[in-house]
Amino acid sequence: MISQGKLKESLLDQLKQSSKQGEQYEDLIDIYLDMRSTVIELTKNIEKAGVVVTYDNGGGQKGVKKNDSIDQRNKTINQMIKILNELNLEAKKDNGIPEL
Repeated sequence: MISQGKLKESLLDQLKQSSKQGEQYEDLIDIYLDMRSTVIELTKNIEKAGVVVTYDNGGGQKGVKKNDSIDQRNKTINQMIKILNELNLEAKKDNGIPEL
């Protein structure tokens, strides 16, 4: 996985080459990177807890349900894609393959 610093550098370089200039666009890149960190943590949670988790609501109800991290991860990834599309950027690994 590409480091946060290298990804930011790549995105800022692409931004400089585009027609979109200004701090507001750089702020969107920072937001994108924060979201990426969130996706990484959500993925770790899914890997650790699994796609189905047990619950106990304290009222005598127990059972299993889907891991809420899955929906949150998917929503966050969709927002990340929207940011990249808005900026006409592509998150690339060193080998040129797209990286979320």
